Amino acid sequence: MNKSEFSEIVVIKFGGSVLDDGQAIGQAAALITRILGKGVGVVVVVSAMKGVTDNLLTLSRGVNPNMEASLVDELLSSGEKTSARLVAASLAQHGLRPVVIDTDTPGWPIITDDRHQDANPIMDITRQRSREALLPIIERGEIPIVCGFLGRTTTGKVTTLGRGGSDTTAVLLGNCLGSREVVLIKDVDGVFSSDPGKVKNPRLIESLNGEEAELLAAGGAKFLHLKALSYQTPGLKIRVTSLQKLDAGTVIEGDIPETKVEVAHVETSMVTIVGVDPTRIESVLAIVNTIRECNARILALSLEPASVIFYVCGGQEVLDRVHHVLVGEKIGKAVSSFDGLAMISIRGKALETQPGIVQRVTQPLARSGINLFGIVTIQSSVRMFVSADQAQRASKLVKEAMMVGEQ
Repeated sequence: MNKSEFSEIVVIKFGGSVLDDGQAIGQAAALITRILGKGVGVVVVVSAMKGVTDNLLTLSRGVNPNMEASLVDELLSSGEKTSARLVAASLAQHGLRPVVIDTDTPGWPIITDDRHQDANPIMDITRQRSREALLPIIERGEIPIVCGFLGRTTTGKVTTLGRGGSDTTAVLLGNCLGSREVVLIKDVDGVFSSDPGKVKNPRLIESLNGEEAELLAAGGAKFLHLKALSYQTPGLKIRVTSLQKLDAGTVIEGDIPETKVEVAHVETSMVTIVGVDPTRIESVLAIVNTIRECNARILALSLEPASVIFYVCGGQEVLDRVHHVLVGEKIGKAVSSFDGLAMISIRGKALETQPGIVQRVTQPLARSGINLFGIVTIQSSVRMFVSADQAQRASKLVKEAMMVGEQ
């Protein structure tokens, strides 16, 4: 079958907990056969079987707690290599033509930096290698079985992409091959409204946008490795589902934007309430409701042991109204308002993977005598509050700092 006969190429990743026995691997093979029958090219990504990576880590620490990182990665790679061969054997039994692609393969596609245990792909090389290595295999009617989680440096050393890195491998390959869909086969039917193991009656979520998925993953949800989302591109759909419900599950669409620095909300006030007990949620809610009644927008808040700070945009008489509630309901001692601030926001992919990002963007401000009235960080978002008359200069310095970090 020629490439021109394929309507598209789909990347399918099988989690280790899915490939837990011969029957499950056989189901995976039957699934791939069905997809190929629709005229769709398939790239398969596999994880190590359930528990294998943890066992290998435990073994390495028992042998030598200070084992060299590159040797640990080499050891861990055996889990995915084993899975790839088991899946390939099952596909061959079903009359298909699998080709195992691992770090020993001359055309191994995923080339990374040398940050062992949490390596990052070098995108231009990886994109070229992925197309050169995988497209000819697909064009021949064969099925690449790619080891997830693994990379290789430009000098040939094995690396790993971080725990859960097979998700990253799948989305990365979908990105490089121009796929429209990446399917992540898990042991659950999709993403739920909360952890089914911790709450009663969770609800299956049919769709998430990129930002929603990122926040959930960053907050501890285990449905997707956070790093994987940084490689999602516009038009690339990620489906999280199970072997039994390939066409259902949860669809993640809409990628996280590239890094962007902008000045927003130049009429911002810092409202500080002291003598309030932040653990008394009714006190905090009373203040929140009062601010909302003033038609103001709360951009951020900080809870301290004996105070609460709100960063508020717009609204009239916020200080007076908050003071009225504070005195009338005896929820605090005093309130002050520092006006004339602006918010500088930094958003983008993979900020959370850049060590020292806060230090990088705040040091230039300190050297230029620009005071920070507050900073709030959450994964791929940083918000800083500065004097409005210094906002443009501060934004320029932050943009320059981010450019330095991206080179």
